[in-house]
Amino acid sequence: MNIEILGEGAFGSALVQLSPGEKFASESGALYRASPNVDIDVTTRSRSKGGFLAGVKRLLAGENFFLSTYSTTDGQSGEVGLAPTHQGEVRVIEADGHTPWMCTGGSYLGSSTGIELDTQFQGLKGFLGGEAPWFIKASGSGSLLVTAFGRITEMTVNEPLTVDTGHVVAFEETLQYTITKVGGSWMQSWLAGEGFVMNFTGQGRILTQSHNPTEFGRRLGPRLPARQG
Repeated sequence: MNIEILGEGAFGSALVQLSPGEKFASESGALYRASPNVDIDVTTRSRSKGGFLAGVKRLLAGENFFLSTYSTTDGQSGEVGLAPTHQGEVRVIEADGHTPWMCTGGSYLGSSTGIELDTQFQGLKGFLGGEAPWFIKASGSGSLLVTAFGRITEMTVNEPLTVDTGHVVAFEETLQYTITKVGGSWMQSWLAGEGFVMNFTGQGRILTQSHNPTEFGRRLGPRLPARQG
């Protein structure tokens, strides 16, 4: 299997080249092109476990209810083009089978069959952060595709790091975090135009996005014309 990132920048996409017998899963609706010998199987989970409940949990995490699984049907190689809904970069994470990755709502795009997906509830701190209170946990070995709104930056955390909750894409499970308000008081946070941040500690990698899709939606929504009918 080979994954090529196309159009790096604001309009990133991925071209997955499948060898005979290989499979790749993506969120439903991500496909924009495929070779004629590619079969598409739509399920609620990329592995055999989970079923309907797994789909419901992904909805709560800000992902699609269904996953699409791609494979070739004639013993030949094939290719699948995948792209996110919003504008931004796409990044391949090569998971080593030892350290799971935690993907925030909407950042999961696809994965190879060696990756198992689960949904992790953040608890009360997830509600406080103003984002989806669930993470997609990607475990196992293989290729994981994530997407962002804007540019993706990867950092290795060796000392405490603070990131706005709306700018976190994915991070290794070896990192621990707490959620707090930005200013010393609610008034300071409100005057600064900021909300909550995630304070990371431990050691591991984190991917962040340059733009906040939730904040963008809040600003764009009132400017859209009213629906007719």
